[in-house]
Amino acid sequence: MTARQEIDLKHYIRHIPDFPKPGILFYDISTLMRNPDAWQMAMGRLARQVAPFKPDILAAVESRGFLTAAPLADRLGCGMLMLRKRGKLPGKTVSHTYDLEYGSDTLEIQHDAVQPGQRVVIMDDLLATGGTLAASATLLQKAGADVVAASVLVELTGLGGRARLGDIPVTTLLSYDE
Repeated sequence: MTARQEIDLKHYIRHIPDFPKPGILFYDISTLMRNPDAWQMAMGRLARQVAPFKPDILAAVESRGFLTAAPLADRLGCGMLMLRKRGKLPGKTVSHTYDLEYGSDTLEIQHDAVQPGQRVVIMDDLLATGGTLAASATLLQKAGADVVAASVLVELTGLGGRARLGDIPVTTLLSYDE
């Protein structure tokens, strides 16, 4: 049996009930990141999933998307840009405001972060209801990017977030039905 077959990455995701509020089950990736073998395996698997999309740049969603996009961009030999909350980026920005379950939020990129037609893969840690990934795609498309895929470490399939991305392919490292 190879090392790739031996490591079940789900064993490295800690589940924390009632965080950040009662009734929410939090999927903690910090325990995966602390184990060097499991983290290397996760990055290798993500690289194999994302490479076929031939991205020019990875768009990392604040803040846990930064954790996967940076090492992955290095492995794939592509660039990385940051999707940040309003007011966190210097200089001229392009923004998109979107609705949340309770209120709204705004994502921004620097106005020159992506060139028209660049192939972009959006990276985040978790896909739940899909609102943030869908807003990220809208923002990047508004800036002229060709959003070719989205990739996450963990997907909560029962929440149907994938459907909010329309025809944008989504790759997932670990899926949970909860």
